[in-house]
Parts: sequence; structure tokens; C-alpha cells
Amino acid sequence: MKLINEYRIVYMGTPRFSAQVLETMIQDGFNIVGVIAQEDKPVGRKKELEPVPTKQVAQAHNIPVFQPHRIRKDFEFVKDLKPDLILSMAYGQIIPHELIVLPKYGCLNLHASLLPSYRGAAPIQRAIMNGDQQTGVTLMEMVDEMDAGKMYAKETCPITDEDTMTSMQQKIVECSVKLIRDNLIAYLNGELEGEEQNEDEVTFANKIHSEDEHVHLEMCVNEFIRYVHALSEMPGAYVIVDGKKLKLYHVEPYSDDVKYKTGQLIIKKGTFIQLNNGIIKVNQLQLEGKKKTDGVSFANGNAKLDKKILQ
Repeated sequence: MKLINEYRIVYMGTPRFSAQVLETMIQDGFNIVGVIAQEDKPVGRKKELEPVPTKQVAQAHNIPVFQPHRIRKDFEFVKDLKPDLILSMAYGQIIPHELIVLPKYGCLNLHASLLPSYRGAAPIQRAIMNGDQQTGVTLMEMVDEMDAGKMYAKETCPITDEDTMTSMQQKIVECSVKLIRDNLIAYLNGELEGEEQNEDEVTFANKIHSEDEHVHLEMCVNEFIRYVHALSEMPGAYVIVDGKKLKLYHVEPYSDDVKYKTGQLIIKKGTFIQLNNGIIKVNQLQLEGKKKTDGVSFANGNAKLDKKILQ
């Protein structure tokens, strides 16, 4: 039986929560021989290139980093790494068949849902939007069909009314770390049989597109709140006021009153929005071209927007 540092593992992932899992694996003694990530992207107003989070972790530990533009067309370098296992978490591209069958112990994925629910690109967001009370992570085999492989282990975590995409990502990190510590060596030692997914129970979590960020004001209060929180803090849900985007990051129920027009912005010792079945309070928001602020500060500086109809 091998020790954890004797298995050569290639890690595939890109965003910050994936980087946190990578960091923990390194600290736990797993032998990460290479990291594959998406390409660096420009950030901030100056649009300066910044290394993606997993790349930052890998470089801090002198681990080789590879950022192919299209992994489907550029994966020959992986052969030189001689991986026993490829482990993926939120990499961001479809893995080609030739890569899936390359390692001795195959390819595993940490998928942020309790499969077979929410296969696809946005499982955390869709679970919040739908008002689910729990989600989790599934350690699963990678196959050619998206998120359809055998399941080896699951870890569950609750979703509260206050949770946003950001807070749920941290819960997903904790679930993922526990899954790895409890199951990865057992998998490599052939101790986990795995379970096929029930195709009758499959649901999908469609990708969040830019047009999905524009939140509809016809939603009821609870649906509106869940939608905003599902996109907070990135990319951020928005409405339009005076031709500018107004991003909403944290909102909460305020009252059941229906005394203004649906979609009307109310500025009164705070920032509020009238929906069709009640009023919500906006706790954190950002007007296009301005800094993020709290609802009271926004109201103090934007009294002229009172009673504006949002779009």
C-alpha cells in the first residue's frame, strides 16, 4: 500500500475556492506534480493580467503550471507528468477522452452538488436560486458525458437564507477537503466500489450567462432575494436605474407592504425596492462607475433616485 506522497497527482482547477482545496492537499502531503488552470485574465479597471488563484498557489510551492488555451487540442504535456491520477475541481473546460483514460487510476472530479442533481456549470448558483436547503460535493469519476460518472463519496452542507454564492463556496471547500481526506487514498487503494447515477433523477444546472445577471423585477420577494444572493459577489445581479447598472449584492425582506409601483426604488434612511408582494431592503450595492457601498450610505448620496422605476 502506497503512502499519499507516492501517488503522482495532476490537479485541474482555476477559481479561488478550487485553489483553497489545492493548498490543503499540498499541506496534507499529496504529491501534486502539476497544475492545469485556465489562462490568466485581466482584472480591475486597468485590466492588468493577474495569475488565476490555482496558479498562484502552485507557484508558491514551485509546482509546474500549465494553461492551455484549449485542453482538447493541447494536452500532450500531461504525458510527461506521468500522473497516477488527475483530480479536477472547477477547471472550466471539457476534458478530452484521451486525457480521461491517461492516468493509471483515472480522473476524478469534485463536483459541487449532490449528484445526480445539478449536473453542469452552475450547481451552487442554481441550488441557491431554487431555494434548496442543502447541497454538497460529490467525488466522482470523469467520463465523456458531462458529470455522468460513477459516484464514490458525497459530503452534504446546508444552505441558509443568508447564504450567497461566496459563502457557499467556502462551505464547498470544507466539504471537498473532508471528502479528499476521508476517501482519496481509499479510492487509490481500490477500496471504493462507487455507485452509478440514477438517470431518472438527473437535473441540470445551466451556465450563468451575462444576460442572466439582469434580475427580473416581476419576481416575488423570496425568489428575488435568492437570485441576488446566488450571483453575489461574482458576477453580481443588477437592475437598471437612469440607464446605469445597479448591482445588488445583499438584500433581505423588509415588509409585506405593496404601496408603490412594482420595481420602484425607495430612498428613505436606506435603500429599498418595491416588488409585487412586498418591499426588500438593499444592504449592499454598487452603482455603475462607483464603489460598492451599504444601503444607508447609498441613500445619503442618491436622494435624486427616490421613486425611480427600475428596469
